[in-house]
Order: sequence, then C-alpha cells, then structure tokens
Amino acid sequence: MAATDRSRDERERQVAAATARYGAADDERRAVERQQDAGVAFPDSEEALAARAARLLERHAVPPGMVVEAVRAEPLAATAAYERILGVSTELQAWSFLPRGTRAARTVARISVRENGRELPLGTGFLVSPSLLMTNHHVLTDANVSRQCFVEFDAQVTVDNTPQPPTRLELDPDAFFTADERLDFALVFVAPGPDGRPPGGTFGWNRLSAQTGKLVIGEPVNVIGHPMGRLKEIAVRDNMLQVRLDDFLHYKTDTEPGNSGSPVFNDQWEVVALHHSGVPRTDDKGRVLRQDGQVWRPGDGDDAIDWVANEGVRVSSILKHLAALPRTSPPPSPLDDLGPESGLSQGRAAAVPAPAPVVAAPPAAPERAPERAAVRAGLRARDGAFGGDRHLVFLHGRSQEGKDPEKLRREWAAGLNQGLVRAGLATVDPADVWFPYYGDRLAQALTAHEAVPHVVEASTATAAEVVAPSTPSARAVYEEIIGEAAVKWDMPPERQLATEGFGLGDIVGVLQKRLSWLSARSDLDAWAIALIFRDVAAYLDDARPVRDEVLDCVLEAMPDSGEVVLVSHSLGTVVGLDLTTRLSPGVSVVHLTTAGSPLGLDSVYSRLLVGGPKRPDTVADWFNVWCPNDAVAIGCPLADDWADGLTDLAVINARDRAHSIVEYLSHAEVARSVGSRLKL
Repeated sequence: MAATDRSRDERERQVAAATARYGAADDERRAVERQQDAGVAFPDSEEALAARAARLLERHAVPPGMVVEAVRAEPLAATAAYERILGVSTELQAWSFLPRGTRAARTVARISVRENGRELPLGTGFLVSPSLLMTNHHVLTDANVSRQCFVEFDAQVTVDNTPQPPTRLELDPDAFFTADERLDFALVFVAPGPDGRPPGGTFGWNRLSAQTGKLVIGEPVNVIGHPMGRLKEIAVRDNMLQVRLDDFLHYKTDTEPGNSGSPVFNDQWEVVALHHSGVPRTDDKGRVLRQDGQVWRPGDGDDAIDWVANEGVRVSSILKHLAALPRTSPPPSPLDDLGPESGLSQGRAAAVPAPAPVVAAPPAAPERAPERAAVRAGLRARDGAFGGDRHLVFLHGRSQEGKDPEKLRREWAAGLNQGLVRAGLATVDPADVWFPYYGDRLAQALTAHEAVPHVVEASTATAAEVVAPSTPSARAVYEEIIGEAAVKWDMPPERQLATEGFGLGDIVGVLQKRLSWLSARSDLDAWAIALIFRDVAAYLDDARPVRDEVLDCVLEAMPDSGEVVLVSHSLGTVVGLDLTTRLSPGVSVVHLTTAGSPLGLDSVYSRLLVGGPKRPDTVADWFNVWCPNDAVAIGCPLADDWADGLTDLAVINARDRAHSIVEYLSHAEVARSVGSRLKL
C-alpha cells in the first residue's frame, strides 16, 4: 500500500477514535461550558490553577507589577487570586510573544513523501531535540515509510509575503525511530544538513516538559503547521482548551487535516500537546456532517467537513510512554537529548523500569573490594598553588559515579572561570584545585547497604516508588525531607494535585503527589528531585554507615593545613558541613561556599554532625548561592535558619540547568566571592 493511502487510512481511524472520546466527554464539556457561561474564565481545579499560576510567575511570563495590581485591590481567596494571575497572562502579551513565536515556528517542518515519481505532502513535524522530529504515527507509520520521506524547514513566506526557499533534509529512521498507534506519535532521527550540523543547531528545538502547570481549561492554545501541505501557517486565539483527558486534550482552533503532527503551544510557547485529529460534527446515527448540514461523502473532501473541535495528545503521556521503553542501545541515547524536564536523561533512565518487574541490585560481592580501594582517592592540587597556604577545594554532589574526576574538576573550573572573567578577576588552573571524589564510593555504599531488594511493577512505577530507600530508617528520612520541601513550597494540604498522570492512593501516591508538586513549582524533573533527596536521606541515615564511608573517602583528598576555600554543591554541601568536624587540626580556617543546597530543611540540618543550624567554629565565613527554581534549594535562603552572619545570594540559572554547579559558578557575584577568598 502506498504511503499516502496508509496515512489516510490511519488518519480515518484516529478521527473515529477522537470522535468517540469527544462524545464520551460530552457531560464534562457541558459542565465546563455552563461554568464559562456563568462567568468562570478558567473552570479548572484549584490545584491546576495553583500550579499554572506558580509556573507563570516563576518563569516571568507575567509582569509582577500587573499581578500585584490585579490582586491587591480587594481580599481574594486563593482560587480567585490564581484566576486574576491567569487573566493577566491571557489578556496581555509581552512584546516577546511574537519573536518567541517566530523562534518556535522555525522548529516546525513540512513532511513529504516520494511516491510514484511525485513528492506529496503528508503532514507536519517539529524538532524536540537537536536531531529528533516528532509527528503523528498516522503520518509516519513505520521506518520504511520514513525512509521515503523528507522534511522542509522554513517552508513559509517572508515578512514581504514572498515564498522563502526551504531547507530540505532527509529522515534517518535507522539511527532512531519509535512510534505508538494509540498515542498516535512517531519520533524519528533527522539527518544532518550539508554543513554537518544537526538540524536543531540551525532551526532550534522545543524542550518538552513532563511537569504540571503548562495549561488550564479556558486558556488558549496556538498551533503552527502546514495545513493541506501549504506553506507554514499559525492558528492563534479563538482556540480555548475545552477538556483535559488522561492522554488527550480537546480544544477549539482553526486547523485543517494537513496540520497532523503540529505542535500545540501555550502562550509561553511551551509544547503542551501533539495535534493529531479533528473532531467532526455527526448526526444521531454517527454520520459525519458537512458544513451545510448534509451527510458528508468521501468525494466531498475534508475541507467540506464541519469540524467542531480538535484533539491533541498530551506531551506528558508521550514522555511517560517513552520513559517505559527499554533502552536497547548503549548510552548515550538520542532520547537523552530531550532535556532534563522530559525526564528521559540517562540519569533518570537508570531509575525507570522497563515494562517488566525490576529487582534492585544485590549487595556488592566481596571480590569488588580492591576496585573500591582503587577509586577512593580524588585529586590533589599541585604543590604551591595559591601561595601554598591557601587551598581551593571542590566538593561534588550525587550522581557522579563512573565519571572521570579529572574531567569533573575541569568542568567545575570552567564554570568558575566564566564567572571570574565576568568579575574581572584572574582565572584558576584546574590543576591548582583539590577535588575529593566520592561518587563511586557513594554508589557502592548505597548498593551494599540496601537491606531488602524491592520489586517494582512497571504498570504502576513512579519516581517515589522506584527511588525510595528500602531500609525503614532511610525511608523515614526520605519521606520527611520530601514532605517538608512540599510544605515549604506551599503545596495545598490534603488535596489531590492536578498531576499529569502520576500518583497512587497509598503512601507512595502521597509522596508522588508531593514530588509532582515540587516538579511543577521548579525547573527540575520529579525523578531528579527524588534521586537527590534519596541520596541525602541515605547519607543522613544513622542506621547505616554510608556517612562514614563518604567522609573517609573525602578526607583522603583534603589538605591537612592552612586555609581552605571549600566550594560545595547539592549533597556535597551536606557532606561539607559534616567534614568541618573531621578536618585535620592543621586546617586553621574554612571559607565556605554552598550552591544548590538542601541545608535549609530542618529534616536535613537537624541530622548533621555539627548539631543543627549553627555555623561551625572552623568556618570563618559562609556564602550561600541558590536559584529560586532549584527544588533542591527549597529551604533557601539559609539565613532564615542558620545564625552567625551567613550571606545568601539568589541567582537566576538557565531553566534547564537550575541545579547545575557550572551554572551557579558562572555568575560573577559567586565567582567574585570565591576569588576574593583566594586573593586573586
């Protein structure tokens, strides 16, 4: 069967399925319409409104001054305040709405097929990584069809309404291809252009997010595509979200069949869905109707159908499906490039079960002991660095196992040097930095002390369930940390959060709701948050010797005299505070810098060896840097809890690197603080 015929048949099946779902949601849609007729602009749950308002504010999508003006005139309940914030966002678009839309549009391409000596348009696709294009399964039904297809970027008119020459690229399904018929999506590799660059390097790509808060009922969506194979077009405004189902969204917008595979954006140009089907008006016998009310016949053409709504596949559902796929190729995988908010990076993949039960690894075998000893020591600085009586030490966080300490030291130094250059100070040589490396030791300790291997069924697996420690004492610390973090970030009490398909009814469900809330309020994936808090909990668990093993490992690569300028990150900030109680007596002073730290949580600092929120005597000064969108630093600023002259600095990191140490160190103010202590 020809590719165009297969695509048409598949699309007809998708239209029938979408029509059935639209009919099944009739009561829900009518309830929404009644609320809208009564003047409720956004008839969604309070939790969905809260998550959406928080995302808008924290990503600077609405002017704070206008938000204050909208809510200060009268006392408002929480729901009314959220609605005011959403109203400001919807009614007034910043100047950046248009250029950001233009940038998003460059990621969209027309898909065509070579068939019987002709080139025929099939649909639309858009880049979701430097090299991966997303479209519908009914557009690219399999790898064989993909091999016959090509894509055209910039197939559009210029600002002068003259056709712009498009850029044609080939698809390479042999490099990567996956698809799912039920969710009607396909993901395919796009070959580099003549310059050897991946297409995303030229046209950009969309960062997909599994987080909540991207859209509520009543908000508009924007669709960019190639209807009927025409040059690129955009549908904006009269296009409100009507119904949100588990895996699909129903919305009104002026799209045509050629828009199959188009991205559906919110007003901040975040992809919320993959457009895949229109919903036609039908009579009481289920027959499709034309715009004139007559029964539609195949010869009438799709443009004669009376389309009443459109359906898109939720991005979160697609990402959840991709997360469950087994990784058949060695890392790195093309899926790793979808970005941290997608939850598909290699760090998360290790924690996500394949579609079969996953059993935790058994304790390490005794014969691995020599290997463990070989990786205990980190890197010492060369003699005489910084005058010989002052030492710069980098103390890393979790998830560094299996990495090259020398490479990590260079990366940290590169971030610091960016900041030093911006601050007008001399740079540092990585060889002049002490780098205690405990990544492998921590991973081995966590495995060796897992008392009871646990089995996780893939059908119900969530971040909270897979990541949670097995031992009761460590799990108690883990639950306490997550609970305190959720409270600090204003999670509504005893409510069912509007998560994107996650959550169970037992204690795991409660934890997952809290993780989902933290993820929605921050720029970190729920899996990343869970993994970080798990390792912090395991380290702080007094019932296990993980803490002693880590500290012993760190002390093997620490200076034993002089002044220490200690720069620590994430879990490393917790280790660093404990470390101050075990330093050599020859170390006179510690100048401490912490970045992305959980030390503002009572559940963390109450378990430290220093005995709570009091600066250790050996620490002469303490500079703490945090990013408001970093969920690990949820307890910051630290000065609210810690006494004795602690200095806090809030910075804005890139949204996809909110917890990155390189991002933290590259800020001039942070580097200046470190540089001044080194007397650069």
